[in-house]
Amino acid sequence: MKTIGLIGGMSWESTLLYYRLINQAVKHRLGGLHSARLLLHSVDFADIEPLQRAGDWDAAGAQLSMAAQGLERAGADVLLICANTMHKVAPAIEAAVTIPLLHVVDATAHVVRQAGFGKVGLLGTRFTMEQGFYVERLQQQGLDVLLPDADDRAMIHRVIYEELCQGRLLDSSRDDYRRVMAALVDRGAQAIVLGCTEIPLLVEDRDAAVPLFDTTRVHAEAAVAWALAAE
Repeated sequence: MKTIGLIGGMSWESTLLYYRLINQAVKHRLGGLHSARLLLHSVDFADIEPLQRAGDWDAAGAQLSMAAQGLERAGADVLLICANTMHKVAPAIEAAVTIPLLHVVDATAHVVRQAGFGKVGLLGTRFTMEQGFYVERLQQQGLDVLLPDADDRAMIHRVIYEELCQGRLLDSSRDDYRRVMAALVDRGAQAIVLGCTEIPLLVEDRDAAVPLFDTTRVHAEAAVAWALAAE
């Protein structure tokens, strides 16, 4: 089994999901007392979020690159960024290390296409929804991507940072997310990509009329498949 390096803490609420999902997948595949070989560098999100807000992605990328280098030195064989938004700085991290980075968009696009879907709705932070690093990568892999309107994008972003990242799960916000997903389905979405690692804390399959693709779970399972490929 290879060692998985996690760059987490953005937020710790969803990093916890990564740890659980990866270990559950290893246990499912290997049985017995098996658990995953993991290294975790958990950053202080209070240091990262202001850089996101200011658009200082170079500084944010430098912080995560140092974390990645530390994980590589400690023995990680592969890296995961435990946040969709911070894949904005994936190129900087890839340039800083010699081990592979498993990209959440690539893992998600593969699973969506395998399921036979070509048009998806996307929920995430406003950075994920509005900046090309995420949508364009999905499009390059053959997916047509539908986004919520501007007001709904602002609402989704606010709920992520002000509620989900702080462990607050409100029924009113769940209802808002359900409404947005229903609108995307009305526009032709065959499935919904939950493109933020915190969103699965709030919504689940029963909240939408089409399949939901939980990028946290997809990413975690892709990491386990990679780590066990030589077994």
